[in-house]
Amino acid sequence: MPTTATSPTAKHVGGTPTHALGDVTASDSTLRRFLHGLPGVDAVGLEARAASLGTRSIKTTAKAYAIDLAISMVDLTTLEGADTPGKVRALGAKAVHPDPTDRTTPTTAAVCVYPDMVATAKEAVAGSGVKVASVATAFPAGRAALDVKLADVRDAVAAGADEVDMVIDRGAFLAGNYMKVYDEIVAVKGTCGTKARLKVIFETGELSTYDNIRRASWLGMLAGADFIKTSTGKVAVNATPANTLLMLEAVRDFRAQTGVQVGVKPAGGIRTSKDAIKFLVLVNETAGADWLDNHWFRFGASSLLNDLLMQRQKLATGRYSGPDYVTVD
Repeated sequence: MPTTATSPTAKHVGGTPTHALGDVTASDSTLRRFLHGLPGVDAVGLEARAASLGTRSIKTTAKAYAIDLAISMVDLTTLEGADTPGKVRALGAKAVHPDPTDRTTPTTAAVCVYPDMVATAKEAVAGSGVKVASVATAFPAGRAALDVKLADVRDAVAAGADEVDMVIDRGAFLAGNYMKVYDEIVAVKGTCGTKARLKVIFETGELSTYDNIRRASWLGMLAGADFIKTSTGKVAVNATPANTLLMLEAVRDFRAQTGVQVGVKPAGGIRTSKDAIKFLVLVNETAGADWLDNHWFRFGASSLLNDLLMQRQKLATGRYSGPDYVTVD
């Protein structure tokens, strides 16, 4: 059986990840050699496969299942400077009962907020099974000293965060300082301890090439990420079928080599049920059915939830209710 990412001792001893590829992180040179030894990405082939999988036809019964699955995978998010406790409580209520008129609607996977709003979010979703995630490490830019980043993580975890979403230092990565990025992820993972799962955000729109996205994926997993995540949602290019497909290939191959399963979270730009279902097809056809669960796959796309709810209502009633019949975030 694969080693699950919920068992920290399977991946970390004394704060250092332990797995079959542990030797490649022994030094900066071995890490660089490994990352640059990964196969180059055929961009044309990658994009063609992503486009081809996106044309799969999903019929009514399967569509209903896919919509409910997608709802259960949403990280309902508010990350604005104007966030208030009232807004966070309303978001929590929506996460617990996305459609108040139909209590058969699944809960979302999580609500995601800034660290200072974690306690409010925890109260709002108490007893529901909905997780509370918090961005940290100087989100979204990641431009801060390591001690500041770790203090951000400690605050989130102390307030009760079940999950922490960190951003990597893209400047260090693009400069080829892979060990710095690796060490920061290890340090953040150690600060999360056994209390919070760690999602590592690459900001794929700033990494420029598919080869860099593949390298970042492996770097994050080698350092102990529980999830690898495309984007912050704060830049022009966020999740795409192609970059998500590439990351799904990476987690599949990482598990094959190490026995450790890592989740994937595309974030930003996924707005419709049709889009979400295309991503679920990518998951099933690339990583496999083991990832078709909100423990291993998430959508960072709050606006997506309303469209999923409208499509769910249409399947149930035969009528398209429109946006007036769902709550406004």
